[in-house]
Amino acid sequence: MSDEVNGRSPHPADRAIPPGTLAVAGTPLGNRGDATDRLRAALADADVVAAEDTRRTRRLAADLDVVIRGRLVSYYDQVEAQRAPELVEALRGGQSVLLVTDAGMPSVSDPGYRIVEAAVAAGLLVTCLPGPSAVTVALALSGLPSDRFCFEGFLPRKPGERARLLAELATERRTVVLFEAPHRIEAMLRACADALGGDRRAAVCRELTKTYEEVRRGTLAELADWAADGVRGEITVVIAGAGEARGLTTGQLVEMVEREVASGSSKKDAVALVAASTGTPKRTVFEAYHSR
Repeated sequence: MSDEVNGRSPHPADRAIPPGTLAVAGTPLGNRGDATDRLRAALADADVVAAEDTRRTRRLAADLDVVIRGRLVSYYDQVEAQRAPELVEALRGGQSVLLVTDAGMPSVSDPGYRIVEAAVAAGLLVTCLPGPSAVTVALALSGLPSDRFCFEGFLPRKPGERARLLAELATERRTVVLFEAPHRIEAMLRACADALGGDRRAAVCRELTKTYEEVRRGTLAELADWAADGVRGEITVVIAGAGEARGLTTGQLVEMVEREVASGSSKKDAVALVAASTGTPKRTVFEAYHSR
């Protein structure tokens, strides 16, 4: 069957995804209006569409009034390792491959890393169709510092592993973004409050971009109490970095210490004074000042 009969342009320049290229595409978190024109074109044009859930991808395409004309294959956690080599061979053969997950950007706590790694290792072209991401949406809505942040995905389920990670995050000065399941959110927030301090500021963002979108802001202790009544939906949690418990940035802590030093206090006394006046752990103030 010719390209013309197949409804596809024989000219690479006219293709939404160039032949032999892997395109990683962000999909709407819930609001179909967030789908880009590039995503629509790629869904219709790709030779292969690798999807975390083929049924959800078919529904997305139908909602966008798009017909997927290429081969639709599953690409979820349990088959990612075996499917990646198959997709690499398709790319080597000159086919275009579109990778999508259920919502948001592939590879960000979703399948995608292995195929991108394999394609890069094989010297194949990889591109991205930018789109929604729960990480950046929640960060923007949290009201917490967003100039520097880290993403930790889901906390470990095993108590020991979770405690070790939270101990590391206790002195992390960047804003922390996490994912969590609704049935575990209360326990997760209480664990964070115990390890990071109940007065650490945070935001729980659920059902982002959807009809019942909600952002709850408060301290970890307050949010844990709120979650005790039950929380539904997809959840992203944003937690202030060390030194932010009272709304202070690292820079502000440094400025406060410098003012105390300028007024005659020793560096040690200045750190202690700022820690006491702001309720910030002395170690946090010390590290902020000496890493400036």
